[in-house]
Amino acid sequence: MTAPEQPAGTLSEVGEFALIDQLTADLETSDAVRLGPGDDAAVITPDGDLAVSTDTMVAGVHFKTDWSLPHEVGQRAVAGALADLEAMGARPVALVVAFTAPGDLAANWAKQCVQGMRLEAARGRCVLVGGDVTSGRDVTITVTVLGDLQGRPPVTRAGARPGQLLALRGRVGWSAAGLAVLRRGFRSPRAVVDAYKVPEVPYGQGVVAADAGASAMIDVSDGLLADLGHIARASGVRLAVDRADLEVPEAIQAVAAATGADPWTFLLTGGEDHALAAAFDEGAVPEGWRVIGRVEAVADVDEPGVLVDGTPWDGEAGWDHYRR
Repeated sequence: MTAPEQPAGTLSEVGEFALIDQLTADLETSDAVRLGPGDDAAVITPDGDLAVSTDTMVAGVHFKTDWSLPHEVGQRAVAGALADLEAMGARPVALVVAFTAPGDLAANWAKQCVQGMRLEAARGRCVLVGGDVTSGRDVTITVTVLGDLQGRPPVTRAGARPGQLLALRGRVGWSAAGLAVLRRGFRSPRAVVDAYKVPEVPYGQGVVAADAGASAMIDVSDGLLADLGHIARASGVRLAVDRADLEVPEAIQAVAAATGADPWTFLLTGGEDHALAAAFDEGAVPEGWRVIGRVEAVADVDEPGVLVDGTPWDGEAGWDHYRR
């Protein structure tokens, strides 16, 4: 994308409709988009069933403007939403954005944020087709994404079966380690800080997993154990994770040593990396996916859940907005 002209002044000085014109100027399109921005609604033409998901980020809760550049905030907002479509086995097609901000926010900040959204949408092979702008106390970004299942059934959380393998594609623990670094006022290791700012979603791998026969899948957004717990409960099974199948990257080891944390806490409970975890039959795990455990039947005396090296995890399994 070429860098468009940046608006001067604040949002109040630019005005709502002029801002919308500037934010939507020269947006990309695709064959699936019949009508883009400029009317009361956009129109898209999918090949199969439509998967829809919404994700919200609030300044001070999900990001800080003194930690992240505006384009990084935009990328992060879109990445988190698109990961949900990947987890359903859908191909991302389009997204719309609701943007709330105070009037004294620099219009240039909003423009750069949308540029980041467009960049991340392009990485996910979809396009931004519109949205809404309104004033409010905090910067709030709500991204609604639309994905095409292309004739495939959705891959839900409820299909894991005893005897299957549990596999992971993408990184876990990196974003949590980056957050720990930033909270201490540091900016290194750079790799984990960058992972916190803009996650690396394994784009395209949701469709790969679906085509390989994945029977259950989830976006790892709240922590590996927390999200595997959703699969376990929805499927009525027990998921057994083996730490021997997970590698602790050097960068995460360095953060753990510097902060006095357990590196396994980052890997097993850290969220916002947006990896994909899925259940496959033996021999069906796609190339590039790492087997991290297995699916087991639940005994009569037990409940569905997740085990780590054969025992329940001692501590928080992941992020919960209303238990902090």
